[in-house]
Amino acid sequence: MLQTRFTKLVGVQHPIVQGGMQWVGRAELVAAVANAGALGFITALTQPTPEDLTKEIARCRDLTDKPFGVNLTILPAIKPPPYAEYRAAIIESGIKVVETAGNKPQEHVDEFRKHGVKVVHKCTSVRHALSAERMGVDAISIDGFECAGHPGEDDTPGLILIPAAANKIKIPMIASGGFADARGLVAALALGADGINMGTRFMATRESPIHQLIKEKIVANDERETELIFRTMRNTSRVAKNAVSTKVVAMEKEGAKFEDIRELVAGARGKMVYATGNSDEGIWSAGQVQGLIQDIPTCAELVSRIVREAEAIIRNRLEGMIVSKQREAAE
Repeated sequence: MLQTRFTKLVGVQHPIVQGGMQWVGRAELVAAVANAGALGFITALTQPTPEDLTKEIARCRDLTDKPFGVNLTILPAIKPPPYAEYRAAIIESGIKVVETAGNKPQEHVDEFRKHGVKVVHKCTSVRHALSAERMGVDAISIDGFECAGHPGEDDTPGLILIPAAANKIKIPMIASGGFADARGLVAALALGADGINMGTRFMATRESPIHQLIKEKIVANDERETELIFRTMRNTSRVAKNAVSTKVVAMEKEGAKFEDIRELVAGARGKMVYATGNSDEGIWSAGQVQGLIQDIPTCAELVSRIVREAEAIIRNRLEGMIVSKQREAAE
């Protein structure tokens, strides 16, 4: 068993996290992750109202008695969701760990911590991680350029970002972006993280609430099958490469503004991808890690395999490379 500062902090068996994913972080996936001994997060804003979130938390509790959390992403919007009401639903439901993401979460961090809720804040840079640490969060999830969704604007890959953050962050830290297997977990621990966060990998599991054809598409795709949209608007997002993303990138190169592409990138269209299995229906998130995903296991199979193989890598492969003076003399 691999025990880290993070597993002790949140009370889970394995240093593996399934972070918030729009339209994907639902009770059936989160409960399966929790039952596997890892930490799953329900995505709050996937639920249409705070009342729906309360029901989804209750549904998850019917499926597991293990710890799980809720993701609350705070993003600028013309008509922002009722964040305070979603926050209240999380607190009143007795959730003990929350993943926050987005801008200036201080108000939410203060309120959550006042009610004994542990806060894991997702960041894409060392400076933002240090800012979150000063705000009083309990742990950091540091997101490298390889990730699905928003990688920030610094283009710093995990191999640099994780140890750079570990050099300065004192609280537990989860590594995000590009993780799918035991090799990634061992590498993240070696780089100074206390565990890994996986999104795209958990999308391609039996319990993931998305269409089977999309799971099969993730398995079929290689590491080149993503595109960066909203690059010209400094709101970069890594998505699965398809007819829509290619059109958006081409329009951006010709000077298109958000209003010009709004209909193409509408969330409702992306949601339909997961419902219909048509991967060209709209924009949907996936990371470069698609190139490392070769099957669609249950969450229990996936988590146990990663932990088992990680222990073997540490005990056999890495330890076997250490040559003592006595052994060297004997050989």
